[in-house]
Formats: sequence, C-alpha cells, structure tokens
Amino acid sequence: MHIEPGIVDGTKIALSYVTGAASLGIAARMVRERFGRDGGALPFALRSLIATGLVFSFFEILPHHPVGVSEVHLILGSTLFLLFGAGPSAIGLAAGLLLQGLFFAPFDLPQYGMNLTTLIVPLAGVALLARRIVAPGTAYVDLEYRQALMLSFAYQGGIVTWVAFWAIYGRGFGAENLGSVTSFAAAYMTVVLVEPLVDLAVLAGAKVLAAGRGDLFLQRRLRHAA
Repeated sequence: MHIEPGIVDGTKIALSYVTGAASLGIAARMVRERFGRDGGALPFALRSLIATGLVFSFFEILPHHPVGVSEVHLILGSTLFLLFGAGPSAIGLAAGLLLQGLFFAPFDLPQYGMNLTTLIVPLAGVALLARRIVAPGTAYVDLEYRQALMLSFAYQGGIVTWVAFWAIYGRGFGAENLGSVTSFAAAYMTVVLVEPLVDLAVLAGAKVLAAGRGDLFLQRRLRHAA
C-alpha cells in the first residue's frame, strides 16, 4: 500500500500534508476515547508497543510484492483492531510506518502523509462499522465469519480506495495508470480472503486463554461483552 515515489509530486504533494495531519487528528481522537479506560495507561502503552512491532513486521518481514502503482502488503488492520482496540492500533500503524521509513525505506518518508492516511482512515471506518454490526453484549471472540469478513473488507477496501485516489490524483485517468490501479486493486483484495481466517484463528486462540491471562496485553472487549 506504499505510494511509490514520484506518483504524487510537485505542488500536488501538499495535499498529503493536509490529509496526513487530519489522519493524525483522527488517530489522536481514537487514542483519547480509549486511553486509560481499558485497564489503565500501562496496558494501553503495552498494547500500542506490541501493535507497533507487529506493523513493522508486516512491512519488513511478511512477504510483499510490487503490483501496479504500489505494493501488496499483508497489513492485518482488522486483526489489530480486534486484539488491541482502535487507539493502540492507530499508534501502531503510525509508529510502525514511521520506523520502517526511518530505518529501512527513507525514500518513502516524503510519502508518509499519504501512506498514513491510507492506513488510519480505514481503521476509523472499521471502528465505526464494528459499533454497527457487533452487538454491545458480544465479545469479539464470538464474532461470526460474516462479521470478520465485513471488518476485513472495510479495512482492505479502504486501503485500495486511498491508493487509487492518490494514483489518479497524481497521474490522472490515463489508460496505463488506470490499468496499474486495477492490477493493484485485484491483487490487494486477495488479502480479504486471508484476513478473516487469520482473525477467526486469533480469536479462537484468545477464547481458550484462561480468565485474566492476556488481559494486560489485549483489549478487554476481545473476551468480554461491552
């Protein structure tokens, strides 16, 4: 989902600074809504740290391949949300992306605002969708495949939408550019077939944990009703 250097350049890149700042604002709001309310500040910090490590691993360790206008990464956004909550997940996405740019891909840093937007806005969409499709009395470990699929589609679909926006914004509606966008979208949406299965496997593992075990590192809603 990294926007390749040169796709958006010149004066057009200024828009990414605006959307990036707005995305940081969205992330801050998600942090503010949950900070200290789910076990206190220490668990929140630990979940954020773990999420950051996982996101960094998604970028640098898991397989990723260039397709069309970007790269296909297995970024398990809905998995992060279910395990850690929106606030720690937002911190993990922002910090993991920044660390990856600083230490392994400095050529991606000018695109940080675009890439941050591409990751954070869909996460906010997942948080809103979860409130609509998951009943207040339902712990996340009891989600059905249909619900996991909807959350995954919301996140991965959001990523594809933003990548397509940046590509068309930067390069226009030419046939070659649209073909590259289509190739990326087709490849990336295969992640939707994998992520719900990962989600359900992770949720099944969380369900068998003994009571109290893991509550320091995982959000309470994972195994308890809201």
